Amino acid sequence: MNLASVTPAASSESGRTPLARQRGVRFIDPAALMRIKNLQMRARVVVEGFYAGIHRSPFHGFSVEFSEYRQYTPGDDLRYLDWRLFARSDRYYVKRFEDETNLLCYLLVDVSRSMSFTSTEITKHEYARTMAATMAYFLYQQRDAAGLVVFDEGIQEYLPPRHRAGHLRHMMAALQREPAGKATDLARPLEQIAQTVRKRGQVVLISDLLAPPDVLATQLGYLRSRGHDVMVLRVLDPAELEFPFTNPRMFRDAESGQALYVDPQTARDDYLSGFREHAEQIARICRDLKADFVVCRTDRPLELSLFDLLRTRMDVGRHPARNDRVARRAR
Repeated sequence: MNLASVTPAASSESGRTPLARQRGVRFIDPAALMRIKNLQMRARVVVEGFYAGIHRSPFHGFSVEFSEYRQYTPGDDLRYLDWRLFARSDRYYVKRFEDETNLLCYLLVDVSRSMSFTSTEITKHEYARTMAATMAYFLYQQRDAAGLVVFDEGIQEYLPPRHRAGHLRHMMAALQREPAGKATDLARPLEQIAQTVRKRGQVVLISDLLAPPDVLATQLGYLRSRGHDVMVLRVLDPAELEFPFTNPRMFRDAESGQALYVDPQTARDDYLSGFREHAEQIARICRDLKADFVVCRTDRPLELSLFDLLRTRMDVGRHPARNDRVARRAR
């Protein structure tokens, strides 16, 4: 049994405070956030916190990526340059028109059995669907078209990208449904998704990625070859990253159900070594494919995970103009 895919059968409580701070901004703790039962309201709280964080962070000058501007690219009409914005940010931006905001975004959410694991108060599935709901709400606010794919060993829900009054409500309802608890087969659903998604746009994969790296490389490579801008959000429980257990206990494979009695003192080094090797392979695959990659811990505020994604997309060679080029090709 691969220790990298084994999760403990028991769970423990977290002693964290309800709010997290970053540069004077307070973000709601994930455990407190999940007490908001309405998924759309929960998403709204995260989006509002994210915007508040942008205005009090080093990203303030770049918050235009999330508004009605985009970065200047050669060939743009110079009449639409915003010189006042240039004076504040030292970057050239042009105003986006309504037809330029019609980005197509596909949110791919893993609801397989391993996503139900938690060592705290929040399962990976709860965190993942809240992240997907947040991104859907965010896209709707920007007048972009969001679609949803919910999958385990196959596609369970598919809502094509739309920007209509009732579409966001349908997405929230689909995310709110409890999963069937099936195993993961990343290959089949991602292959189906690649064949189903015809128009090019953004593809956001939200999963724990407890699967062979070569499967991920093949399917993400196919999506990239079709011109999609791919983002990968890997949702992990802190116990999977740290293996903090000390006493012998029963561990159960979240996918197969196979149980194994383990002494953590002797297994810890092997587990962490195997997990890190697997994680490095996934990170390398995303880097080679030029897919944005972020690890989201379930004990970390969602706003900070969004900041991590924004930071990744602002790295060398990753800027708002890339998103707009993909969007224009999709039309």
